[in-house]
Amino acid sequence: MGKILIIIGFSFVLLGTLIFFLGDKLSWFGNLPLDFSYKSKSTQIYAPLGSMIVISIVFSLIINIFYRFFK
Repeated sequence: MGKILIIIGFSFVLLGTLIFFLGDKLSWFGNLPLDFSYKSKSTQIYAPLGSMIVISIVFSLIINIFYRFFK
């Protein structure tokens, strides 16, 4: 359990560093084809479905690679 928590923490630090330094180059994220937004006078709805799918695929790949490496 300790190894998994260390790996998750390291991954968050790495992800935060990447976002900090490459934030301007990631402006496309959040504007993918399946990201839904609706805006009216009193209501604003944003459902980032495409972004959630991309995040899910990337995290699944990373977790599977770490699982196979540390097994």
